[in-house]
Amino acid sequence: MSKHPMKPQRAPKQPKKLVRGECTIPPRVPDAVLNEFTLGRNEHEADAIKAYVEWQCAKDNEHVTYLEKVQTEHVFGTPHACWNVRTEKERYWVITNPTNLYSQELFPSLDYTLSFHIGVTARIQSRRKGTNDDRVGDRLAAAFRRWEQAAEALDQSSESEEVQAVGMRCRECLITFVRAAATPAMVPNRQEPPKAADVLNWSELIADTVASGSRAAEIRGYLKALARATWQLVAWLTHATNATRYDGTLAVDATYAVLNAYGAAILRHEQPTPDRCPRCNSLRITIVTKPDFDSGEAIACDGCGWIEDAHPDKLAPCARTNPVRTTKVSPRLNKR
Repeated sequence: MSKHPMKPQRAPKQPKKLVRGECTIPPRVPDAVLNEFTLGRNEHEADAIKAYVEWQCAKDNEHVTYLEKVQTEHVFGTPHACWNVRTEKERYWVITNPTNLYSQELFPSLDYTLSFHIGVTARIQSRRKGTNDDRVGDRLAAAFRRWEQAAEALDQSSESEEVQAVGMRCRECLITFVRAAATPAMVPNRQEPPKAADVLNWSELIADTVASGSRAAEIRGYLKALARATWQLVAWLTHATNATRYDGTLAVDATYAVLNAYGAAILRHEQPTPDRCPRCNSLRITIVTKPDFDSGEAIACDGCGWIEDAHPDKLAPCARTNPVRTTKVSPRLNKR
């Protein structure tokens, strides 16, 4: 008997069957077809992203052939929507708040691109460049320019005298604000209008106009108290010989709060767009560009898709927004 067990015999190899005929690999689904099968997409958002990309790529005559929202990530309460966009020539990532596009050839990873985008945004915001709401910034552009100068002076200050100068800049900012927001119609009949630099009285008249009625009593009272306290604070800082950077920070932040609070109230007063959707009662009301409408713009609900023409006589100029407000900062590869 053999000492070694017998090895199991392998099954004979079966001959490979030859495939007769042609082996066809299905082609990629055209972008136009993919767009038709993208479910749950907000068409108002998609149109805004498409308009932004084609505006940025107008020099190269690129047109969007496909776009899809990949994800939305909230960072410190700010939603950043990430879109995958294709044109006839390139592929891009488009990330919002603020909106910017990045070539996928240079930024192949979306997660890395989002981190890069948020980092750049944080550096820009650290420079204290006015408000995040473009409509408020446009309405009170001169006041926000002076506020930016005050904030920059505070960042560079190292002595009490320099902090005192910040108070003076904040004071000039508030004066510029009332000059931009006040109108003669705000003065009641038979009442002498305040002087141009009378921030306290003008701020009360502005609040009475933009937050009138019993329903806005709390808002009106808040605006008046905020303006009065801020004016007194910056006036004190101007003469505070022992002022510190902490005092300057209080003045700069308080001035910023006045501009934003009054700016929001002014926009709400000047633009008669509805606060809620008449169909679903949602607050997600936006103004979108619609060239096929008579006015070229429409009031739309991002919740249920309701939309109607925004007539020129119903829409104040400050309410009109352009979805393509930012600039393209990502580099482009030269085609060889």
